[in-house]
Amino acid sequence: MPHAGLMDEKALGPDEGPLLRAKLHIRGGRRRLRQGKISAGIVTLYDAVCAALEWYFAPAGRRSGLIIKEDDNLKDDKTLYGILTRSGVLDGSFDYTAFNELVERVLYNDRAVCDHEAVLKGIESVMTQLGVMPFDEEELPPEDPSTF
Repeated sequence: MPHAGLMDEKALGPDEGPLLRAKLHIRGGRRRLRQGKISAGIVTLYDAVCAALEWYFAPAGRRSGLIIKEDDNLKDDKTLYGILTRSGVLDGSFDYTAFNELVERVLYNDRAVCDHEAVLKGIESVMTQLGVMPFDEEELPPEDPSTF
């Protein structure tokens, strides 16, 4: 994965670790899509979204204004996305269920066809709404091309 060898997520802690991982995976996912490695790019972007959701929920301060139900599983990415949508943090325009289904397809079929530009645009919208984007790629550790 794009963060391999570039960061120590545990040392960075539950707030900064997932945020840096999300940024590294956005950069790596974009690169993989540009290189035509569509399946790998989609899976990398999925990890970016999961890391961003984890980051958003890390500090209790950001959770305080959210509509969290007693039976919500805060370890499930689909649940986290749903909480953020019903709480008005995300506008819900990105179809997270369809994205999850796409990820499942590309995991089991490396040649799965999708409109990866539209997927990337949707993910970038989510990342912007969460506050992960924009960011300066120059502030990230240099990319290691051997990570795929």
